[in-house]
Amino acid sequence: MRDPMSILTDAFTSFLFGKVETTRLPVRTSTGQAQAVYLPTAAPGLGDSGVIIGREVYSGKGYIYDPFQLYGQQLPAPHWLVLGESGNGKSALEKTYVLRQLRFRDRQVVVLDAQGEDGVGEWNLIAQELGITPIRLDPMAALDMGIRLNPLDPAITTTGQLALLRTIIEVAMGHGLDERSGFALKVAHAYVNETIVDRQPILTDIVEQLRHPEPESAEAMNVDIEDVRAWGLDVALVIDRLVDGDLRGMFDGPTTVGIDLDAPLIVFDLSHIDRNSIAMPILMAIVGVWLEHTWIRPDRKKRIFLVEEAWHIIASPFVAQLFQRLLKFGRRLGLSFVAVVHHLSDVVDGAAAKEAAAILKMASTRTIYAQKADEARATGRVLGLPRWAVEIIPSLTPGIAVWDVNGNVQVVKHLVTETERPLVFTDRAMTESSSDLTDDALRAAELEAEERAAAFVEQHLGDSESTVA
Repeated sequence: MRDPMSILTDAFTSFLFGKVETTRLPVRTSTGQAQAVYLPTAAPGLGDSGVIIGREVYSGKGYIYDPFQLYGQQLPAPHWLVLGESGNGKSALEKTYVLRQLRFRDRQVVVLDAQGEDGVGEWNLIAQELGITPIRLDPMAALDMGIRLNPLDPAITTTGQLALLRTIIEVAMGHGLDERSGFALKVAHAYVNETIVDRQPILTDIVEQLRHPEPESAEAMNVDIEDVRAWGLDVALVIDRLVDGDLRGMFDGPTTVGIDLDAPLIVFDLSHIDRNSIAMPILMAIVGVWLEHTWIRPDRKKRIFLVEEAWHIIASPFVAQLFQRLLKFGRRLGLSFVAVVHHLSDVVDGAAAKEAAAILKMASTRTIYAQKADEARATGRVLGLPRWAVEIIPSLTPGIAVWDVNGNVQVVKHLVTETERPLVFTDRAMTESSSDLTDDALRAAELEAEERAAAFVEQHLGDSESTVA
């Protein structure tokens, strides 16, 4: 109990100067009971080494992520899946992430840019800023001495060339090659590589050999030459589409001289290709295998392979198998694969569900932007997200996402600097994201999202460890 003199002194001081602080009686308690006073609002961070993404919404602390720094101890694989509907910030995240990674000298990035407007891809501004010329694959431009990638480039091993030819044919046909067609393709490819030594073999050579097989090919298998020709007819017709069909000009000649595979950023501009046509998965298969054999080397560089509209890869069993091998191979050489997809249902319910599941399993990092409630629940079941995270996904505002880094789940606000803003928010992005809001509106939206998130955590605190059934 306080003595009368102390009480009188405090009263006199308050009368003269006013009450300057609130005096509270001390509370004696245990650390276990005191946990209720300070509600847990954020999981442990990922460390302080890497590139900054933004800040964790609940705690306000900085959020730093780098798959190369985390690989081995906190990440079993360096691959990353980004999900979310258009207009919620996926594009801005990809671009700032790449720009920040390129500040490290041992980083190199390849982007398959499948979107764009005004005749150029979304990454055109960033490429220009870095002094990079995008590799624009365009059937019309290719006819006028545009960019060509040769599937039979000597830089690709003969095994890789044959695997690529099979994939192109299987994607176009919609089913696997039977043994007879596969044999006809193999002997034609072997003959072309053995006999053409003064130049790069091209697809026209394969078509010609399939139409007119050598007698030795039939004798080796003790079959009639007409049978070998018949076995290879369908294969020749499919390859002919790349030579004289709607995809001609891009793959039917020697690889264009001057493509710089040592540049810090390599952008394949696919924006002139119909995204809903069979051309897109064929194109991605060719680019993927071509890069595997010409770009990925054991030189201790850390490489990032970012693919927009990645459902073109994962939805085709034959293309998915190629990329699945690339991902396994790439981990040994420091490759981080980043797949950007609008909806998980685009890939897990398709013909390549088995292959898609295998690729998703290798993605130890998952970033999920706003989705509709039904889609969020489906995503939560497939990815094993905590219930609280699934329930908050539909209410996320642009720029805020749920990050799951090998089980470490946090809600993160992506931050864009003023220097990055004109490069990240292109005209297309301005119509699909919050970047066209004023700064005051952005701050108000951010504050509202944080308050809603904090209230949600307090209300659902008991569910933080439960997962979606």
